[in-house]
Amino acid sequence: MKRSNAARLLSAALGLALLAAGLARREHLEVLQKAVRVCLECIGIG
Repeated sequence: MKRSNAARLLSAALGLALLAAGLARREHLEVLQKAVRVCLECIGIG
């Protein structure tokens, strides 16, 4: 039981660290731009 809790805690900490790294590199803006581009291409505007 303790090992399972440790694995969950480690996974959550790693996920938060990677999320923070992506935000620090401003990658969320790039993902949003790509999503808008794909969406516009789907409806035939882009």
